[in-house]
Parts: sequence; C-alpha cells; structure tokens
Amino acid sequence: MNLFVRKSITAIQSEAEESNKLKRYLSTFNLTILGIGAVIGAGIFVLTGTAAAMHAGPSLVISFTISALGCLFAGLCYAEFSSTIPVSGSAYTYGYATMGEFVAWIIGWDLILEYLFGASTVAVGWSGYVVSFLKDFGIHFPAQICDAPFAHNSEQGWYLTGSIINFPAVFVVVLMTTFLIVGIKESARFNNIVVLIKVVVILLFIGFGISHIDVSNWTPFIPENTSGRFGEFGLTGILTGASVVFFAYIGFDAVSTASQEAKNPQKSMPKAILYTLLVCTILYIAVTLVLTGVVNYTELNVAAPIAVAIDAAGQSLFWLRPIIKIGAIAGLSSVVLVLLYGQSRIFYIMSHDGLLWKSFSKTHPKFKTPYIATIIIGIVAVLMAGLFPIGMLGHMVSIGTLLAFIIVSFGIIILRKKEPCLHRSFRTPWVPVVPILAIVICLAQMLALPLDTWIRLFGWMAIGFVIYFTYGKSHSRLQNKSK
Repeated sequence: MNLFVRKSITAIQSEAEESNKLKRYLSTFNLTILGIGAVIGAGIFVLTGTAAAMHAGPSLVISFTISALGCLFAGLCYAEFSSTIPVSGSAYTYGYATMGEFVAWIIGWDLILEYLFGASTVAVGWSGYVVSFLKDFGIHFPAQICDAPFAHNSEQGWYLTGSIINFPAVFVVVLMTTFLIVGIKESARFNNIVVLIKVVVILLFIGFGISHIDVSNWTPFIPENTSGRFGEFGLTGILTGASVVFFAYIGFDAVSTASQEAKNPQKSMPKAILYTLLVCTILYIAVTLVLTGVVNYTELNVAAPIAVAIDAAGQSLFWLRPIIKIGAIAGLSSVVLVLLYGQSRIFYIMSHDGLLWKSFSKTHPKFKTPYIATIIIGIVAVLMAGLFPIGMLGHMVSIGTLLAFIIVSFGIIILRKKEPCLHRSFRTPWVPVVPILAIVICLAQMLALPLDTWIRLFGWMAIGFVIYFTYGKSHSRLQNKSK
C-alpha cells in the first residue's frame, strides 16, 4: 500500500461539502475572537515574568518579536492553506494534500500534543489562579485536591506529591467539554464574552501601569550574559526567552480547524489568522514593556507577575488586583475551550478519512457537534490535567506545535511545485523565502527544548505509528478506494 498517497484538492473540497454535518455559523469576527481566545492565556499571565527574570530581562520584548516572526511566517502559510483547502483538520488536511497519508497521520497525531496537552496545561494554570483568587476571600482549598499527585524534576525523576487530584483543573475541563457538546453557536457566544473580559483587563493593566513605569528598570535593556552560560541573559538569553514565550502564541492555528463551521472560509480564515497574530503581538509587547518598567526584571520569577507589578505600583492600583485575577481566570477558560474544540475537529476529520474509529465522526442529532470525540477528548484531558505537572505538559505542547508549523511551512513549498495553477484566495508572499524562514525559526526553538522532551516526542510518535499500522492504514478510505 502507498504510504504517501495524496488526496487531491478537488476531492478534499467536494468530500467536505458532501459530508459536512456541522453548522456554518462563524464569521470573520467570530474566528478572530476564537484565535485571540486560544492565544491570550498562560503566556501573558504566567510566562512573561519567568522569561524576563531568568533569560532576557527587559529585552523580552525582542524575544516576543522573534517568536511572533516565526508564528507570522508560519501563519502566512496557514492562511494560504486555509483559504485553498477550507476543511476542518488544519495541518493534518494540508499534509494529506501535499505530502501524503503517512505524513498526514504524523501531523494529526502530533497535533494532539498541541491541543489536548495544551488544554490540560492551561487547565492547571487556571486552577492556580482560581485557588489564589478564592484565597483572597478567605476560601482555602487543601493541597490534596488542587495539586497534581505526580511530579517530575531532573534530580529525582518522577515522584508522588501526596496530593490526590487537581480538582479545579478537572472541573474547568468538564465545564468546557459540556459547552462544546451543546453547540458551536453557544460556545462562540461564551468565548466572545470571555475574550472581551480578558482583553479589557489587559488594556486596564497597560493603561494604568504606564504612569507607574520607572525607566531605570529598563537599564540595561539587554542584561549582560551570566558567566558565559547559554540562555542566561545577553543575546543567547533573548533566543532562549523566545523559545520559552513561544508557548504564548500556541493556539492561533486553532482558527484553521473551524473551516467547516465558517460562513465564508476562503475569505474569513486568512483574515482571522493574521488579525489574531497582530492583536496578540501588540498586546504582548505592550504588557512586557509595562511589566518590566514597573518592576525590576529580577523580581518577576513568580507565578503571577502581573499581580506583582500591581503590588509594586502601590495602593493606587491595588483595586486592580482582583480584576486581573478575574481576567486571568476568564482568559484561561477560553483557551481550554478553544484547544478542546480544535482537537475534537481534528479527530472528526481523521475519523471521516478512516484513520481513526468511526465513532469519532458521529455528530449529535440535536446539537450537530462531534459529541463522542469531544467526550473522549474531555476524559483524556481530565486525566492529564488532574494528575500531571504543568512543566512537563507545557514542553510537550511546544515541541508538538513547532513540529506542526515546520511541516505546514514545508507543505506550501511542495504545493506551489505540484499545483502551480491552483486557485488560491490568499497567497503566501515570497515563496519559498517565507516558508523557509518559518522552518528555520521554529527548528531553532525546537532545538532549545530539553532532551527529555525530545525523548517523549519520539515515544509519542512510536505509539502513533502502532495505531496507524494496526488500524488506520487498513481502514483508510483513500487506500481502500485506490485498491
């Protein structure tokens, strides 16, 4: 059997229209809000402080710019694919059309690392903010039900913490899974409200924080490297900082998983992807400048850096502290929602192609959503969020996303060679320069991740290969059609 048999663009488009049982409800605005909802979360509320304190200092704005460029170049490739192949499935579908079924399977399996592990990671972050917020009002959760029972570090390896389960993380996954089963229209409305709340909170922090900036905190803008250690300030610190804050951009590609629920995907998808990146990059850079201007970067290695900045500003901004936490809780809620949504749509299209079990593509008779796939994904996410630490989950998300970006960027080069006359509503500019730049920047960030993360990636892929060769290959609709 041909492992690299490709689906024609025409076949993909016609199959999508014939078999689409999903509601077309999403406008460009809805899709952009979906993207912003996925991107603005743990990165801006948690990672900015750690990256500034340990790697880049005030020059973290340069780190964000580097990561943004990598995402922009990859985003331009996603924009062409999403307008040319407006089908749920994101990079999985794009790989099927350009590099064949086996590569498509690798991408689809890899995307689970981004969406499923990503939702679990953010749920753990949500738990931390909720516990902290309730603590301000005298409500204390015992550690046994708000921490992961398993932990890991380089010295001890895996060990038990004494906790039972991270209950708040489990709760938010169950809640968001329920929203997704009820329907895309209801989920989109919820997401719109939540995104509005967190963007307003971020703008409040920027607006009120500007007057409390002490420019001496920006000096030196690029702190001197620590005794020749790679990644600790200096130019190498900026590069390592870019790898760390890359997590802040994870999720913008979730927009492309909504193609079959978009009213006009050919026009809406490229706009939504690029609008998402533009809005989020501006907000990230502004927050970083205010954060490192109000507080010296050496004091920001904390779980809630924005709250630390508000405390440093004095009593005049103390009223903003609970509002910031509410914004963080709302923001992280929408990220969990969008990432679970993206994963369910990936499973939906893979199941339709025969590479996963048929039940994954069944839609609810009333809500018209892939409810079985959503429930299964929710159960796995509950286990991951409730049992494992955020650090291990976060690294897996980053490496999975970077790999998907690289394959999609490479796919644009192949598609231009194989289908030069194909109608494209949006064209990636300066091909192959833009895709190559995306590949180089994303690969550099992958290489900056720890070795044990690479080992887990190879282990995860090995499991995927077993599933493909024992089930997917023999049930593939395309393979069976070509017999």
